[in-house]
Amino acid sequence: MAKKITQKTKNAMPLQDAVARAHNFEEVALGYPVDLAVLEAQRCIQCKNYPCVSGCPVEIDIPKFIQEVAERNFEGAFKTLMDRNVLPAICGRVCPQEEQCEVKCTLGVKFEPVAIGRIERFVADYASLLKFADDTPPAPPTGHKVAVVGSGPAGLTVAADLAKMGHGVTIFEALHKAGGVLVYGIPEFRLPKAIVAGEIEALKRIGVEIKTNHVIGQIFTVDELFTELGFEAVFIATGAGLPTFPKIPGINLIGVYSANEYLTRSNLMKAYLFPVSDTPTIRGKNVAVIGGGNTAMDAVRTALRLGADNAYLVYRRTRREMPARREEVEHAEEEGVQIMMLAAPTAILADEHSRVRAMRCIRMELGEPDSSGRRSPVPQKGSEFDIEVDTVVFAIGQGANPLIRNTTPDLPVNKWGNILADDATGATQKPGVFAGGDIVTGGATVISAMGAGRKAARAIDRYLKNPSADGYSPTDV
Repeated sequence: MAKKITQKTKNAMPLQDAVARAHNFEEVALGYPVDLAVLEAQRCIQCKNYPCVSGCPVEIDIPKFIQEVAERNFEGAFKTLMDRNVLPAICGRVCPQEEQCEVKCTLGVKFEPVAIGRIERFVADYASLLKFADDTPPAPPTGHKVAVVGSGPAGLTVAADLAKMGHGVTIFEALHKAGGVLVYGIPEFRLPKAIVAGEIEALKRIGVEIKTNHVIGQIFTVDELFTELGFEAVFIATGAGLPTFPKIPGINLIGVYSANEYLTRSNLMKAYLFPVSDTPTIRGKNVAVIGGGNTAMDAVRTALRLGADNAYLVYRRTRREMPARREEVEHAEEEGVQIMMLAAPTAILADEHSRVRAMRCIRMELGEPDSSGRRSPVPQKGSEFDIEVDTVVFAIGQGANPLIRNTTPDLPVNKWGNILADDATGATQKPGVFAGGDIVTGGATVISAMGAGRKAARAIDRYLKNPSADGYSPTDV
């Protein structure tokens, strides 16, 4: 008999008050308490086909862990999650569940889907509080050594999976802290750094070695990882960290940032604590952030928290086309962010000291869909207008850092500089070298990068056991 559902909507997640949170960097969403998590889990109808699992790039047994929460078996739920996901507290906070597992939820056909991500976050936080441990015994050491370049979500996932298989894994991270985009790109109010640090410590406990301040391409090339350090395979997960700027006048003025720099100064280098922290940043009173994705939302909400009187989000399409998560847009508006749709900058204007004094924009209208499927913005002639701002932050996309490709000339890349790798395995055309995450796909989600890491770990394991002696292609694994 089909389970009768009495509650058609998700249980709301408690939030920090909007007025208060706009002035602090503490976490916005407070997480489900125990009874609310159980209540939400009990909305799952445990359907026979569990389509939600097919929407999860790391293949979590979603029905099982939700059923365990419904039965208050929280330790069992944690072990079910850890069997497939080494970063559950992170994924529960920043994965776009509404576009992945939840969009496929059977309950969602008639009602709101089960809040899978919120339940996942609850389990991870509860496990941390009660110090549950993943007690799965590691496989015996194989003697094989793998280098992982980059400690973002793809790198951490491949490292964890390979370590569990018994391989020796060393992660090389260019920055002074591990975590990649999880620590430099996502603000404290959306993903506390202590959460990231806790899950990275769990990786160290299963044997993963992490070397920070190691810029591969300068300290060692990819080839030297093989020849001088004796690694048998290399996984490249360096992300997409090269900022993109439009070709308009005024880009070099004082007060113009890329979102990458702006967020890194605040998140990783604690500029918001200046002068306690040594990192300065311009605390603009009138800040414009250009873009419509989650990075733009993070930047404009950071500007508010740094003391801006006016924080504008300028986006050239409409809300319908915005790639940012809906709840992040709603949170931003609740906090006071002013969203300007159908507008784009044409110039940044300077004062007598070469500092930003205003941004000239033009009104847009939507034309036909472009290659991404979104309707193309078209400028409206004669509609220019100025916004008085002192800081401008561009969050309009990021490209591949050229360091690895410049020092590894036999590693094929596409016209944007992204590494060419097989979708199913992460294998490149260079023997023993695999790649995954944003360095292959361009900017994507945390969970899709983790999915790439999982696929690559399986392929690397097969490669280590049977490397091709003469010639290699992605299909070999």
